[in-house]
Amino acid sequence: MAQLCLHVLFLTLTNFVISGVYSSATFTMLNKCEFTVWPGILSNAGTAPLSTTGFALQKGESRIIDAPSSWGGRFWGRTHCTEDSTGKFSCLTADCGSGKIECAGNGAAPPATLAEFTLDGDAGLDFYDVSHFDGYNVPMLVVPHGGSGANCTTTGCVSDLNGACPSDLRVTSSDGEDVACKSACLAFGKEQYCCSGAYSTPDACKPSLYSQVFKSVCPHAYSYAYDDKTSTFTCAGADYIITFCPSPNTSGFSQKSSSGLQNERSEDNNSSLINNTIVYEGASQVSGAPSTNTHLFSSHAISGSGAIAIAVATWRLCQFF
Repeated sequence: MAQLCLHVLFLTLTNFVISGVYSSATFTMLNKCEFTVWPGILSNAGTAPLSTTGFALQKGESRIIDAPSSWGGRFWGRTHCTEDSTGKFSCLTADCGSGKIECAGNGAAPPATLAEFTLDGDAGLDFYDVSHFDGYNVPMLVVPHGGSGANCTTTGCVSDLNGACPSDLRVTSSDGEDVACKSACLAFGKEQYCCSGAYSTPDACKPSLYSQVFKSVCPHAYSYAYDDKTSTFTCAGADYIITFCPSPNTSGFSQKSSSGLQNERSEDNNSSLINNTIVYEGASQVSGAPSTNTHLFSSHAISGSGAIAIAVATWRLCQFF
């Protein structure tokens, strides 16, 4: 019996080591649009893919996705998607080019609204943002749940930028519907809009009239490459809800907009963390059909101290045999 007890203790500790002790975060993807959205997921280069890289979310549906410790990558929503007679799947906006619902390691074709994450980065913080640097196609909001930190807050955009898009950036469908808004970089390819070449430093690349249109409508989201101070956020120990087409009065979104964010914009002390941690980059796996979930949140799994407590309890139990 003693040998069996010690064997159980060994397996317990081994399991904690192999599993990395805990699941880093969960992402709940929620569709509040009046139409179907097909989320796409791309893990950063060198980072293991999540359980799915693309699926369908009908109106009102949600889906929970677990992410391991130190995962990094991006989420986006594809719209106006169809499947032709040969079975090839494609989308009018943010298509990933895989020909299937699963993106399988491909990124979003711009213009696309992106939610970007680096979990367990510098100082153990999650770094995240909603970016319009690659343009815009659908409203998106990121809400942290259960996390902590002075800069741990809701970010994204509740407004429909397609309607406010300048005419020379506008993308329309064959029937004339406004479906996306290009970035000036994508539309014109000039260095001053792309922050490249002679404009590849923060001092040289400044907001353009076009990026200011994005920023005025969606002040918490990235509008150009060096928009770090007003658009990157950090949390410790959070799970995240990513909502497509959030309502304008989403709880918590405006709580920090007038006072807290103004203070954050004047502080430079996080700039080095932002530049060293956020990675904008490319992974696969197939999962089942999307499901509707009423329980949107799950807590982080057992921590390192919890693992030690279980091991100690198991060892003490062994002493009785």
